Amino acid sequence: MKGELNLTAQLRAHPPPQRRVRLFVSTGEVSGDLQGALLAEALHRQAKASGMELEIVGLGGERMAKAGCTLLGNTSGTGSVGILESLPYVWPTLQQQRRAKQYLRENPPDLLVLIDYIGPNLAIGSYVKRQMPQVPVVYYIAPQMWVWSPSPGYAARLVAAIDRLLAIFPEEASYFRERGASVTWVGHPLLDWLQSFPSREEARRALGIDGETLAVALLPASRQQELKYLLPVMFEAARQLQEQLPQVRFWIPVSLERFRGAVEEAIERYGLRAIAVFGQSQEVLAAADLAIAKSGTVNLEIALLNVPQVVVYRVNPLTYWLARRVLNFSIPFMSPPNLVQMQPIVPELLQERATPAAILGESLDLLLNAGRRQETLTNYQQMRLKLGEVGVCDRAAKEIFQLLV
Repeated sequence: MKGELNLTAQLRAHPPPQRRVRLFVSTGEVSGDLQGALLAEALHRQAKASGMELEIVGLGGERMAKAGCTLLGNTSGTGSVGILESLPYVWPTLQQQRRAKQYLRENPPDLLVLIDYIGPNLAIGSYVKRQMPQVPVVYYIAPQMWVWSPSPGYAARLVAAIDRLLAIFPEEASYFRERGASVTWVGHPLLDWLQSFPSREEARRALGIDGETLAVALLPASRQQELKYLLPVMFEAARQLQEQLPQVRFWIPVSLERFRGAVEEAIERYGLRAIAVFGQSQEVLAAADLAIAKSGTVNLEIALLNVPQVVVYRVNPLTYWLARRVLNFSIPFMSPPNLVQMQPIVPELLQERATPAAILGESLDLLLNAGRRQETLTNYQQMRLKLGEVGVCDRAAKEIFQLLV
């Protein structure tokens, strides 16, 4: 007994040194920055709980920096969709990759985490697996290959570059497991993100929305190209919508500060009764009666908030032609809610179908047709069951740390 007390006293006076762990996290675009930040917060929570000293270095955006990551480069504004659209970002992306590889070579991490951002991340993951095979590589939020069915070699290359895949969709888990990956399904991290959202009543009160107003969220862009191809048709549809429904008002959450000027100029040009807001996207989405949104992760946020939505997307016409006619690219759906269910639970207006008249028609139906709204909400509830349970980011963090044992 006396020996035990002496040992306890010694440990208190001279506690064992904390284990130091360095992770490298790589992601890109606005949505990747959000997912990286949520994961970083969970990693820090889990490290603190286990008495671990954690350092996270990587590529991301402002949210990741606020979550305690040291950034080698800001990649939140370098994303694009399409062949031609990606050309302006090729050189900046290559520079960021070169900087990342140099850092990794000089400072090998204990583990590498790749989040979405398939092209750059696959290059970094393959490099680490080749040059530093002792470093475990985890892919979290993998590319949706289970939807767009790439060549077998592409999936094999990804599987060869990683040690563990943390899947966010059940179908994703099955797809990569069948191709030889070590997979854990953790669920979708937006379930955790939505816990921080205000209620509908709180959000409408914060934005000053009264009971008579129909609040419509417009989400035209998180990428530069979308300001060109999506904003005009979306804002023209909004102009026509407010002509038919005088009680409609628009709120536009601006995803990147550098987009604010273009959005505010367009509000004036189209004569919209609208407010552009920065830093209040949670309130805007939670308060909305309807959302007219680009295709992307935000569609899932909107669905989880039980807000009916119209999904719109356009790319350069030449990109579209090349994808369809030359590359034979085809997917059943584009928006995440439809992909989860593999059913058209939200309307998708893509390319030539993305016209102001079509957006207006779908918007009026979702605002005024009670049966259509209820059908949408019922489908949302079915979709929600396939996304797992809250606590996704902490489960992912625990899986990551288990590879360090």
